[in-house]
Amino acid sequence: MRINKFLSETGITSRRGADKFIEAGRVTINDRLAELGSKVEAGDRVQVDGKLIEQPKQQYVYVALNKPIGITSTTERHIEGNIVDFVNHPERIFHIGRLDKDSEGLILLTNDGDIVNEILRVENEHEKEYIVKVDMPITESFLAKMAEGVEILDTKTLPAKADKLSTYTFKLTLQQGLNRQIRRMCSALGYEVRNLQRVRIMNILLGDLPVGEWRGLTKEERNELFNQLDYTPKR
Repeated sequence: MRINKFLSETGITSRRGADKFIEAGRVTINDRLAELGSKVEAGDRVQVDGKLIEQPKQQYVYVALNKPIGITSTTERHIEGNIVDFVNHPERIFHIGRLDKDSEGLILLTNDGDIVNEILRVENEHEKEYIVKVDMPITESFLAKMAEGVEILDTKTLPAKADKLSTYTFKLTLQQGLNRQIRRMCSALGYEVRNLQRVRIMNILLGDLPVGEWRGLTKEERNELFNQLDYTPKR
């Protein structure tokens, strides 16, 4: 972070005011005079007129994205179409869980590393809801098997909720997230997924968020999410 941004975020002065402080020789970084454009790293000692300035605490952000098909759930910046570059958030955020490249819908991103495990732990039985379109008419037998559990990846999937929405479309609510789980489940029963959209993660709804757009979670959404997780952010 540039020194003028650092000082402005502490509330001492504006960025322009910080530049004036620096030009006047009033600012040091690790006991060395700061220059215009100098950068501050974590752990650096910044002083103004000899007074130690505490580094501003980074605030946690929680983002809901309507991921388009073709965007990859990865923080590897060298991969074209990675989700981090796509969102281009000012904070360094990462995705919570995954959503296949060829799937769309709701995915959460944050810079709060502690909350990730709380959401992803299978034993916590947190629900995720999907709208799935397949290539053949949906039967009651198919829905019953999807709900009961399907043998994939050398295991049987946990019980789920499966509700028919139309001839080719159904809603599936899961409490686990195996690799390409829904596609594998459908394939094991002789169906092929034509479109897969996630519309809910716990209490967070996709709603009418346009494809490719993101928004911050509301205070009410965050509070309910934390309550369900029995979680208190450290910041």
